[in-house]
Amino acid sequence: MEKLKIYAKSILVPVIVGGVVGILISGFIDYNSLQKPFLSPPSITFPIVWTILYILMGISYGRLKEKGLVDKDISTIYYVQLAVNALWSIFFFILKWRFFSFIWILLLEVLVGIMIFKFYKKDKLSGLLQIPYIIWTLFATYLNLGIYLLN
Repeated sequence: MEKLKIYAKSILVPVIVGGVVGILISGFIDYNSLQKPFLSPPSITFPIVWTILYILMGISYGRLKEKGLVDKDISTIYYVQLAVNALWSIFFFILKWRFFSFIWILLLEVLVGIMIFKFYKKDKLSGLLQIPYIIWTLFATYLNLGIYLLN
């Protein structure tokens, strides 16, 4: 039962953060009206992909918690990158700070890279579960820059 609580909380935190941000930005999303770079996916792709990534993020952190491997460094990098991730959407969609959002997402990539490294050192699978996140973030960086340059 304790294991179930750990995973439920670990998964719900990023999913709820993502959901709250999604609700906050929903009236401001202008993705479909923007000029987009080559390979831009349809807008329906984003909530699907982010939900999967938040679940993987939660499973990864939950594994570390379950094994007693969460320390101050792990918690700090995990929650800081989650906050930076959430703020990107506000900067990009609500404030329309496209160039600032590009710089911000570069910060997110660094934080996710550090998180992957720290997670992997503690538990290989926890680190590997974050690989789709860094790949998607790199793709989002490309989209962010392309949108900034084209608009």
